[in-house]
Amino acid sequence: MKLEWIQGKRSVEEAFRANRQIRKVYFANGISQKKIEFLTQQAMLKNIPCSWVPRAKLDQLANQGNHQGIIAQVIAYQYASLEDCFQKAELKKEQPFFLLLDGIEDPHNFGSILRTAEAAGVHGVIIPKNRAVGLTSIVAKTSAGAIEYVPVVRVTNLNRTVEQLKKRGLWVIGSDGDAPQEYQEIDYNMPLALVIGNEGRGISRLMKEKCDFLVHLPMKGRISSLNASVAAGILLYEVMRSRNAHV
Repeated sequence: MKLEWIQGKRSVEEAFRANRQIRKVYFANGISQKKIEFLTQQAMLKNIPCSWVPRAKLDQLANQGNHQGIIAQVIAYQYASLEDCFQKAELKKEQPFFLLLDGIEDPHNFGSILRTAEAAGVHGVIIPKNRAVGLTSIVAKTSAGAIEYVPVVRVTNLNRTVEQLKKRGLWVIGSDGDAPQEYQEIDYNMPLALVIGNEGRGISRLMKEKCDFLVHLPMKGRISSLNASVAAGILLYEVMRSRNAHV
């Protein structure tokens, strides 16, 4: 059984709310009791041991990350399956809405994308096993707890997964700076998988070929591209806006 550390007040609180398997919680000596009141109450109810330790100990466990004086040891996050994502859409009586990340390597970008995906109603996020960041403690903290609620699927071959999704009726829409269509010219009221590419390289050539549509975000300034998490946020909310227009 693999264990890992999650850090930060929001991340640990959401782990409790999502009934994540938590082994123990560490607090920095001198931390405000009001700040951790919810956590200590939940730990007591669930018989989870808590310890107050020097802040240097938490710095060591967090690799100098911003732990806010709170760290918890948990059972490692379990990746979901494609079926889990389809079932989530079915339970909500919504058309499937998946997000494919084609090689996101920065954990802060990934965490921010998960946070926006949860807010925008994404039913599942799909990532490749190789040349991409997985679910790390930094991702968990940056996601502000969203990691507990958005199913994340890790696949060996992202291109093959796209073919499976298309066979199940999903349309695949990729973000590409050279695409002829602007992102607002598409009606997203359909079962879909939205593809966001690597921070520097964008979507791979093979993935572009498999997309049913490619769209771009118009740029009026001198910067040629947006941060991957910012681009994802714009497109995710455009999907939500487009779908709400049909309600």
